[in-house]
Amino acid sequence: MANQKKQKLTPTQQQYQTLAKKHEPEIPFISRFLRAFFVGGLICVIAQGIQECFIRFFDFNEKTASNPTVAVLILISVLLTGLGVYDRIAQWAGAGTAVPVTGFANSIASAALEHKSEGYVLGVGGNMFKLAGSVIVFGVFAAFVIGVIRTLISMGG
Repeated sequence: MANQKKQKLTPTQQQYQTLAKKHEPEIPFISRFLRAFFVGGLICVIAQGIQECFIRFFDFNEKTASNPTVAVLILISVLLTGLGVYDRIAQWAGAGTAVPVTGFANSIASAALEHKSEGYVLGVGGNMFKLAGSVIVFGVFAAFVIGVIRTLISMGG
């Protein structure tokens, strides 16, 4: 119960809090929103360009070009993460780099790089798939639910 009650601050702590708030930098919300919006949009424009290349130069159609496009985006994201570039872009752009495919690839590659010193199986593999496991479980469950809904709709119509 005692942990749930708010602790009273001593006068020194109150003075420190006041001083800290006075020196705290203002957060430029508008510029952060704009950076995230434009970087996320740029990633999507790049993806669209890659897809158009598969359609025009490799004789794919719009439906079959999507899988290799995603694979190329993942490859680019992992390479940029390994070179340390993706993290610098993410620090500047914020949530704009969390576009699902590239953001997920970055988080998996970052986990792999972070735990490389623990070995390839237990370090890289184990820690990389801790993150991926929850995403895979959610994806499988969501696909199951969508499949059931689609089946029910097709049976009714």
